[in-house]
Amino acid sequence: MTRGRDLLDERAEAERGGASPPREPVAVALSFDPAIANAPRVVASGKGFIAEKILEFAFAHGVKVRTDPDLAQVLAAVDVDSVIPAEAFLAVAEILAYVYRANGGLPAWADGGPE
Repeated sequence: MTRGRDLLDERAEAERGGASPPREPVAVALSFDPAIANAPRVVASGKGFIAEKILEFAFAHGVKVRTDPDLAQVLAAVDVDSVIPAEAFLAVAEILAYVYRANGGLPAWADGGPE
């Protein structure tokens, strides 16, 4: 993986007095089903190796991925299978809008049509 090499290069530069060391990778997977909850919920979360595995799974299954390290840190503090905190609603709504546009539109439940 080239990302692993990039992280090693960044750490080496930081040790030489260059840039600050990179954050440990964080990945959070969300799901939204209005039949289950009225807000998106965290379905997977991890740091380091687990984060890499979450991303590999997402890419392998065509799941849209959005990079937002600050939001990922906030959502990583949420227990798996819990709804997202209210302070994350706006940021998550923007990401969901991006995903829906990328997928070609709203899901059937959002426009009142059959699921």
